[in-house]
Amino acid sequence: MSSAPHSEYTYRPAWWVPGAHAQTLWGKFFRRTRIADLHRVRWETPDNDFIDLYRLRGPAKAPRLLFLHGLEGTIRSHYVGGFFHEAKRRGWSADLLIFRGCGDEPNRAARFYHSGETTDLAFAVERVVAESPNTPLVLAGVSLGGNVLLKYLGERGSLLPRSVVAAGAVSVPYDLERGARFIGVGFSRIYDRHFLRTLRRKALEKLDRYPGLFDRVALDRAHTLEDFDDAVTAPVHGFTDAHDYYNRSSALRWLAAIRVPTLLLSARDDPFLPVSVLDDVRKVAEHNPELSLEFTEHGGHAGFVGGTWPWRPAYYAEWRVCEFLALKLSSDRSINVAEVR
Repeated sequence: MSSAPHSEYTYRPAWWVPGAHAQTLWGKFFRRTRIADLHRVRWETPDNDFIDLYRLRGPAKAPRLLFLHGLEGTIRSHYVGGFFHEAKRRGWSADLLIFRGCGDEPNRAARFYHSGETTDLAFAVERVVAESPNTPLVLAGVSLGGNVLLKYLGERGSLLPRSVVAAGAVSVPYDLERGARFIGVGFSRIYDRHFLRTLRRKALEKLDRYPGLFDRVALDRAHTLEDFDDAVTAPVHGFTDAHDYYNRSSALRWLAAIRVPTLLLSARDDPFLPVSVLDDVRKVAEHNPELSLEFTEHGGHAGFVGGTWPWRPAYYAEWRVCEFLALKLSSDRSINVAEVR
């Protein structure tokens, strides 16, 4: 039996951002990352809808990073600026895929996005590869976006485009059902209520455009994310109920099938997920050498704030993922050179 590789890197949490909740909330309220030189493109999808991408152009023939945001994320999410900054610093091109309904205007179709919806990612990957078939491509996702990414990688297995070199996922809710129930109790309810408020507003706007899409009374009764998924996400997207949605969409069940080097970065004090889920991830990873685990004791959810002083913060997650991807890109280039010779 093989064991999952251990990371040689060490995350040291900032002393001035104490605890999981402070780590989780710091970026939203205090991080300011300027994103320059971006342009937005809109691609029509096969189902007569559209997806938006924000793009950073790097040098000719530079590797490209395609990354995915989390639940209710936007171009303004704090980690988005971090990933673009890392890509630009390393001389890469980069694309952020905006999930349907998370852009500056609502999508046209009746459906939304959700944790297991991988067709838009597949569409984006295929189009990016078609644009530059000889350009190495790396993938990354945060939270819900990480779940979508890992499910996509597991679904494709060894059938991924050859230009996809590696991937990285941060603070993934690997078991959606256990995560939804965990976030609905204790202090973590503040996150549950925050997401429920914005999702409810979007759902009502969608219902105005598509009467009968779901049961309005069931939505009115929803007090948690699990309730929302039972009332809206499941029926709109063809699931029997929230349990069926969670079971079919959770990344945990797809990890064993991943066939590209992938870093899984999570904190054991993540307030969105019980630590037992990460223990289950580790058990799966012991049998898949493509998975590299870095489960830190601290860091919160998509936090990982470090640095000696508050006026010089360091953000470990985006740097660490891109460092992993850069190493795999370097190895891939070495292999290609050796094959040519």
